[in-house]
This record gives sequence, structure tokens and C-alpha cells, in this order.
Amino acid sequence: MSEFFRGRRLRMTQRLRELTRETELRPKDLIMPYFVLETEEKDLVRPISSMPGQAQLSPDMLEAAVERAVRAGLGAVILFGLPVKKDAVGSGAYAEDGIIQRATRRLKERYGQDLLVITDICLCEYTAHGHCGLLSQEGEVLNDPTLELLAQTALSHARAGADVVAPSDMMDGRTAAIREALDDSGFVNLPIMSYAVKYASAFYGPFREAAASAPKCGDRKSYQMDSANRLEARREAEADALEGADILIIKPAGPYLDIIRDLRERLDLPLAAYQVSGEYALIKAAGANGWVDESAVTLESLLGIKRAGADMIISYFSADLLQKGLLG
Repeated sequence: MSEFFRGRRLRMTQRLRELTRETELRPKDLIMPYFVLETEEKDLVRPISSMPGQAQLSPDMLEAAVERAVRAGLGAVILFGLPVKKDAVGSGAYAEDGIIQRATRRLKERYGQDLLVITDICLCEYTAHGHCGLLSQEGEVLNDPTLELLAQTALSHARAGADVVAPSDMMDGRTAAIREALDDSGFVNLPIMSYAVKYASAFYGPFREAAASAPKCGDRKSYQMDSANRLEARREAEADALEGADILIIKPAGPYLDIIRDLRERLDLPLAAYQVSGEYALIKAAGANGWVDESAVTLESLLGIKRAGADMIISYFSADLLQKGLLG
């Protein structure tokens, strides 16, 4: 009998499998999102019903949650704010004493350089209408007038001590506007982690509850990308790179592994992938019903994102995986 390929030789023992493993998922690859409430109350935790295990947190409870995660090995967080008041121009987003600004100061005072604090830059959580930019009287999302407010938001986060700012609004030209504002104010070394490729996805559903950011009218399809488009992702990513982005985010992650791979082969900037709320909720629901092994499926999904080419992953599973010691 002629010899054939015996691939099983390298799979026979755990040590062999570890030795020949091509992709590793490490604690330093993970970024944990947190939702922070603007409140003077203490010990406030509001569970997010569509995202079991996640909650909106008062600043003291944010600090407590981050402390547990940091002790388990977490090195980076991304913050989303829930203001008390909203208005037509999203003024809470760029207020010097806004909730993200205060939460950032609090975390940086406690952890210094031991924790990377990334702040989301967008208006949707702060506008009464729920859109990511200013609205015209006819309901059109206005691109250019929004840029100044996004730049003001990024600058206020920089002054609060943010290590990285992450614009997620998908307005054209916002990376350039933010880079110019930061540079002109002396923050030339502050990185921009741009949501360069953000699709108009049904997988964002639970996030609307988590961030209280659902649009009151229309949808976001005029500024977020069409899910059918692949070449457009290249154009958007290349544009943000030219405008000064230092890290590019692809969002969602799991349904867009081809996009992650495409950009990995085309660009040399670090890539982040966002495993979004709907991806999290689906795994949690299947696990709760006993249909899948939640931890095993979570690790496999994250490994797939990493294997596709992501250098880092934003995932709501991050803190839990670390606290359970599932990443070694």
C-alpha cells in the first residue's frame, strides 16, 4: 500500500498539538467594553437583559469590575457613557465633566500605565434623536458639521487622560478632523483607533439597550456600511489609514472574517475586531439552553477572529474568560 499523508501524527497528544499550534489567543489580545452611568448613586448595577452577565455601572461599580478583571490579567478597556441628559447636539459627549471624561480620570488615577483606557467617540449616546451626527430639519444626518463636535469629544477625552480614542460614528473625514485637533492641542502621540469598517448590522441589537442609543427616527444605513460590500471595506480602511488612524477596527467580527483577512493581507496597520453584542447574546443564549458548551464556543469564536488576522479583539467575554482562567 502506498504511503499517504498522516496528519494525525501531530495531533496524537496535547503537547504535540500545543507545539504545532499556529494561532494563540492571549490575555493581552483582549479588550473589555464597559457601560458607565452618569450618576451620583453608589453600588448601582443595571443588568442588560439582552446581554446576560453585562450591566450598566455607576462609576464606583465600574472601578470594582475593572479591578477584578485587571487582577485576572485584563490590560485594556473601552468605555461607553450613558448621560443623564441628552440634547440635539450631543453636548454631553464633549463636556469636560461628562461621564466618560470623569470615568477616564478615575481609572487613570488608579491604574496609570497599568491599564489602557480606550474611549469611544460618538454622539449617538448623547443625542436626543439617537443618531451619530447632527440632524437637519428634514432628518438627514449632517456629515461635515458633525466633524467639529467629534473632534471636540476626542480632545476632551485626551485631556481626561485617555490612552486611545476610538471614533465609531462613520462620518466621512472624522479621523482627519480628530487627528488635526489632537495634534494642534499637543496630543501628537495619542493614537486613534478608528472604527474604519463598521457595517450596518442586525447584530448590534442588544447594544441599543446597553447604550440606550437606538435612533428615534430612520436608521444608520446612510453612514454605516452595506453588509454586502467587500471592496468598500478596503476603501474605507485605506482612507482612515491615510487620514491618520493608528489602529483599524472591523465591526462586527464573526460574520465578517473575510473582511478581516482581506484587510490583514492588504494593510500593515494593527487590526482590531469587535465581537459585538449580538454575537455575544447568541452564544450566551445557546449556552444557557444547554445547546452548546458556552466557554468552548466562545474560545473557538475568538480564535477564529484571531486566525482571520485580528491583532486584538474587543469582546464582552473578555473579563469572564480571564477570571475563569481559560486563557492560561
